[in-house]
Amino acid sequence: MVKLSAELIEQAAQYTNPVRDRELDLRAYKIPVLENLGATLDQFDAIDFSDNEIRKLDGFPLLRRLKTLLMNNNRICRIGENLEHSLSALTELVLTNNNIQELGDLDPLATVKTLTLLSLLRNPVTNKKHYRLYVINKMPQIRVLDFQKVKLKLHAGGGSTAGEEEDGPVTSRCRSDQGWSCVFTAALESLGM
Repeated sequence: MVKLSAELIEQAAQYTNPVRDRELDLRAYKIPVLENLGATLDQFDAIDFSDNEIRKLDGFPLLRRLKTLLMNNNRICRIGENLEHSLSALTELVLTNNNIQELGDLDPLATVKTLTLLSLLRNPVTNKKHYRLYVINKMPQIRVLDFQKVKLKLHAGGGSTAGEEEDGPVTSRCRSDQGWSCVFTAALESLGM
């Protein structure tokens, strides 16, 4: 395992990626902990931490410029609190193939109001009942979840829920005798519409 040091950051590949963002490539170094990221001097729009040994998504200094964080193929099982303070411009977070287990483990991401793309594919949490609805309800600003566009889906009953499922956090606000109109209203409210 390699310690994420200022020297490693200076020696790592830095380039302009295909979408014209400045990117730092820290891929496949077997880094176990996010640390010393102040050495980036907030010069990057994207950082690729794919294929490392990271277990917790935290340890970020103030990085106002960072928009994209690629964290796929790590061992992430916990997400730190207050990411919105250190990553105030984060719009894209790829956490594919990690070890996030429970729906509640995703709650710290709800404070990152700039986040519009989130991938959690190949995490145990994606197998939980009402996973998509939970994420959409907690993070209504998400427009792409697991590389699929998020949209309201109308059901034959004349109502709607956010995502693909018919019951969950949104519908829990409605009594059974209120029907789909209550669900439709609750879904719109949860999406800020």
